[in-house]
Amino acid sequence: MGSFNIDSFVLLAALLLIVGVSVTKFSSRLGMPSLVLFILVGMLIGSDGLGIIYFDNAEQAQLVGIIALVIILFEGGTQTKWSTIRPVMWPSVSLATIGVLITSLIVGFAARFVVDLSWLEALLLGAIVGSTDAAAVFASLKERNISTKVGATMEAESGTNDPMAVFLTLIFIELITVNQPNYLLLFGSFFWQMGLGLLIGLALGKVASISINHINLDSSGLYPIFALSFALLTYSTASLINASGFLAVYVAALVIGNSELTYRHSIFRFNEGFAWMAQILMFIILGLLAFPEQILSAPVIINGLLLSAVLILIARPVATFLSTIAMNYSLKEKTFLAWAGLRGAVPIVLATFAIVAEVEKGQMIFNIVFFIVLTSALIQGSSLSFMAKKLGLSGPKKETPHHSLELISIGKANAEIIEFKTDENTPIVGQKLQDIEFPDTVLVSAIVRNEKLVTPYGETEIKEDDFLYILVSRKQKNKLRRMLKRDY
Repeated sequence: MGSFNIDSFVLLAALLLIVGVSVTKFSSRLGMPSLVLFILVGMLIGSDGLGIIYFDNAEQAQLVGIIALVIILFEGGTQTKWSTIRPVMWPSVSLATIGVLITSLIVGFAARFVVDLSWLEALLLGAIVGSTDAAAVFASLKERNISTKVGATMEAESGTNDPMAVFLTLIFIELITVNQPNYLLLFGSFFWQMGLGLLIGLALGKVASISINHINLDSSGLYPIFALSFALLTYSTASLINASGFLAVYVAALVIGNSELTYRHSIFRFNEGFAWMAQILMFIILGLLAFPEQILSAPVIINGLLLSAVLILIARPVATFLSTIAMNYSLKEKTFLAWAGLRGAVPIVLATFAIVAEVEKGQMIFNIVFFIVLTSALIQGSSLSFMAKKLGLSGPKKETPHHSLELISIGKANAEIIEFKTDENTPIVGQKLQDIEFPDTVLVSAIVRNEKLVTPYGETEIKEDDFLYILVSRKQKNKLRRMLKRDY
């Protein structure tokens, strides 16, 4: 990589992004998670592939991975409705704590007898693969139609289980590398991380929401950057006092995403695109860090397949069923959640901790973890839709309109154009515009029906599945929401 000049590096970066974006379309047709193809791209251009880039710096990969995960968690959290998450919060927290612990212990126990590792090294491996991955889960749910309840559970679990995985990983690394660890301090740190991470997320999420709405910036393009800066601020603030930065970011994103925001549409669209770029970059970098000659060696393949089988068929199901006892989940829902425990970037990033800490068999652990992640993504990730269909848990078809109408916030006029889709429960369906008692400052500017633009006038009747584009002053948004009786 050092032999490249600046122009060559820029060209390579452009090509990688083009390939990464193209891969997402290819992956959806194959039914394969895009993260697998991103990783394969990284492995292909690495030193054991085409030899274009030589990269073996675990610390740099860890830095890229952490920043990318912050961006991905923030985007996923802002897109999540609190009304959807609230009913499944306790089961999700149980899966994110008790479930991760049970999974880690079972995989660690199996690793002790499958791989040439000490008890502490085996338990470290189990801890690293103990949590599901937010990047993999968010990406998979965007591409598939999963029922709202299990989809929300997967999102909330993956957004909140990183503290337990990080906690367990750091505990076992310290037990391996420190002669006389302070056990009381180690176990107390978990509650510190969870509690402070939650409080910091709530506080900075509220501060961010108020700031976005009350600071009048010169350009609308600055608002998405302003919002994203709070994600980085939240993570760093929490991490600097040894709280869970990832949990803080996810909680802050939930607060921001469920608040009234000016330039909401612009912020969300920017976050979505930036999160995709972060995901592409992160998985390609992680692919570069892996050497196919080592990952695809016979010992790693054999040990990886055995531990993947334990993880997918034993550890995750046991953890899921025990963590959701008496929590109003059907057998089919528990079975799907057990199968949907996707592993992705988080385990690979956590595996770099072992290398950076100079754990004696850290590279071996990294190689096996990397293989387990690939196996999980290929087997579980590619079969989510199939399993959901077989278990009768397919959700409503996700409809993305093919039309394009830029939603705007008019800062000087203190007004916004919002998008609203009607359904059978919308009170105004079947009524003519002239008969609807909208607030004085509300104007239906456009209607898109069956992919066609309808110019609204008094006699226009509102129908089910219409996309309404409504100009409303910010003072009247709450009144309009109550009138439509649905969040938008």
